[in-house]
Amino acid sequence: MSKSISKPQNEISTTMMVVLAAACGLIVANLYYSQTLVGPISAALGLPSGAAGLIVTLTQIGYVAGLLFIVPLSDKIENRRLIVTSLAIVVLALILAAVSSESVLFLTAALLIGSGSVVAQILVPLAAYLSNDQQRGRVVGNVMSGLLLGIMLARPISSLIAGIWGWRTIFVLSAVVMALLALSLARVLPKRSPESTLTYSQLVASLIELFKKNPILRRRAFYQACLFGSFSLFWTTVPLRLADEYGMSQQGIALFALVGVAGAIAAPIAGRLADKGLTKVITIGAIVTAILSFLLIVVFHNGSLFSLILLFVVAVTLDMAVSGNLVASQRIIFSLGNEARGRFNGLFMAIFFIGGAVGSFLGGLTYAHGGWVSSASIGVALTFIAFLYFLTERKSK
Repeated sequence: MSKSISKPQNEISTTMMVVLAAACGLIVANLYYSQTLVGPISAALGLPSGAAGLIVTLTQIGYVAGLLFIVPLSDKIENRRLIVTSLAIVVLALILAAVSSESVLFLTAALLIGSGSVVAQILVPLAAYLSNDQQRGRVVGNVMSGLLLGIMLARPISSLIAGIWGWRTIFVLSAVVMALLALSLARVLPKRSPESTLTYSQLVASLIELFKKNPILRRRAFYQACLFGSFSLFWTTVPLRLADEYGMSQQGIALFALVGVAGAIAAPIAGRLADKGLTKVITIGAIVTAILSFLLIVVFHNGSLFSLILLFVVAVTLDMAVSGNLVASQRIIFSLGNEARGRFNGLFMAIFFIGGAVGSFLGGLTYAHGGWVSSASIGVALTFIAFLYFLTERKSK
């Protein structure tokens, strides 16, 4: 039988760390199944090309809403119950997506999938809560590597399955997986009952105060918003380019997306470096890598084999940049306070997912009206803004 936890354990077990990493990966994958399926989904639902980006954007907006209005509950009510309830919402939303024949229904389901999938951001702080200060960066890095593998594997898996059985199948399969995961986590997760005496409205209202009083939270969230915006822009538009310019099928796009999985190696490495106090080094390395990645694909875009190879390389380097800075930033965010850890993480994730939603929307819009160079140039701009802001941090130290 599960035991209630009133204080963090001295050291989280390897088994629990693996369980949390796998769960985070499976849950967060729901946000990205549609990213490489924008073309076939929009065609089936009758969405115009300029609005196709809404398929991804609304999922991310739902995620932001969940981060702001569901994740704060992790500082108020028993976490295991909250996790299982949120997964039930995801199961119902996935079923709705699978059976939708109209764009409004599907986009509503996308919004609900996003809001329910924030359970991953309840599990990550739970992992930090169960670990001690000395191992926290490593634990968060390992759990985040599972989460990032879920993000990166979601794209090739959904493309591959859609190419064989159609795009609706991935939503049906994921609904089954989420139902089984909810049952499993209900059995294996320890109870965590927060001691906060704040009401729900006070918890949500406290987000504003936490945002105002923590400049490091604002700074870290802005860096990641810019990087994640460029990341979302890339993965929203690159499947369209691969299909339009290179004539790739869904299976071909799946193989391309599979390359990005290599970027997950940055997460555990970044976690260990963050434990050594090298977060600023990780961040500037991530920002510069992202800038150079986008510059390369803006300059070399003539549809040649070389430009295609560059896309493969950038799929890896961009994923590494985003995942590395994410882990480094969360290492800092989780050190800001125990009882408000869920709210700190929710704020951080909400801000940078707003960046992701903006990137997805701008990517779809600029690709439809200005082509690949226009979209990739926005990616350069987003990452360069992060670089300029980072310079102000260096001057202030």
